[in-house]
Amino acid sequence: MRKFLVVLDDSRECLNAMRFAAMRAAHTGGGVEVLAIIPPDEFNHWIGVAEIMRAEARERIEVHYEVFAKWMRDKQNVTPELVIREGEALDEIIAQIQDDPEIGVLVLGAGTDSKGPGPLVTALTRQAGTLSVPITVVPGDLSKERLEAIT
Repeated sequence: MRKFLVVLDDSRECLNAMRFAAMRAAHTGGGVEVLAIIPPDEFNHWIGVAEIMRAEARERIEVHYEVFAKWMRDKQNVTPELVIREGEALDEIIAQIQDDPEIGVLVLGAGTDSKGPGPLVTALTRQAGTLSVPITVVPGDLSKERLEAIT
């Protein structure tokens, strides 16, 4: 089954990327894999404190993911998978694509402010020629209705 890989983060544009991935998966019989990345700098503490912080980060991710997962299951009849990796975002996204041969498309949300589309979109589009999957960049300010029409 072809999967749409989408990155879960705290950005506003993440919502449209999730919606797009779920709607495309629903319309094409695919799946959704949600990738959350814990940056390594969150754990530069003593070992015991680092383990507690890692567990708390995973719990926050799972709660955040469940909001999207419930919507995907209820509205799109798609059951997403959650993958949590630790490391630098760009490296972990590329590693996940390499590790899972079912990933067919990487879906990213583009920021809408004057700073540009965002660091992930910028970095990954520079490497688009070397990735084994296409990238779909979803504008962060598309309405739900427009997303439905596109997918």
